[in-house]
Amino acid sequence: MQPSRDISRLIEIMAALRDPSSGCPWDLVQDFRSIRHYTIEEAYEVADAIEREDFADLREELGDLLLQPIYHAQMAKEAGHFDIGDVVEAITEKLIRRHPHVFGDVVADGAVDAQDRWEAIKVRERAAKAERKGDVEPSILDDVPQVLPALARAEKLTKRAAKVGFDWPDLVAVRAKIEEELAEVAEAETSGDEGALREEIGDLLFAVANLARKAGVDPEAALRDANSKFTRRFHYVEARCREDAVEPASAGLDRLDGYWNEIRSKDKSKDPTRQSGR
Repeated sequence: MQPSRDISRLIEIMAALRDPSSGCPWDLVQDFRSIRHYTIEEAYEVADAIEREDFADLREELGDLLLQPIYHAQMAKEAGHFDIGDVVEAITEKLIRRHPHVFGDVVADGAVDAQDRWEAIKVRERAAKAERKGDVEPSILDDVPQVLPALARAEKLTKRAAKVGFDWPDLVAVRAKIEEELAEVAEAETSGDEGALREEIGDLLFAVANLARKAGVDPEAALRDANSKFTRRFHYVEARCREDAVEPASAGLDRLDGYWNEIRSKDKSKDPTRQSGR
């Protein structure tokens, strides 16, 4: 079998891998649950390639991600649920339905208006979906996925609640809430109640996610950037330890902090308008 630019070849290859008599032994024992984490991993690898602006990697990672719906659709076909054609039909129907300003007679006055119309259509769709499922009192939070990373889900939950007016009036109010939660963390720490401490730290993180949303910042992306910055700076600390022939574990906090402050100063000299914390 030869590779091809035609997606139908990819579908054929997946079917061959799952063929009971001649398929791949590993692929044959997989099910929806056993490969679901690969779908998430591939999506993150796509995002990573985009952030690195590595378009050769992006091409490859998009292919890996494309394989995931093909794989799931093949298993669904085998079980008699649906096939890839049903998947394609569903998303094309949804895109047409949600863009009446492109495929219908509705006029959208700019990107904001188009987004508002999209959200209004989604609200109606959620209500119809809840009715089909027999949910008497549907919630606007119902279809926020449980499996989202916690920080991303917190941002999405608060964004949904804000649509019905349940929101802080401004950034000042959110910062005050963060200070309140931080005080409650300190109180729980003093009490020695581990359960209370865990809960209050969760509340603090949730409030910070709210602050990011209110400021128009993607908290998941912001934390990824902070992780990358910490990693880069700690690599510098390790390199300085090697230069001074000292093991990091025995260097002592003062020396490690000194190395850390060196790279912080270098970062600031490159961009003096940016002031970053530890």
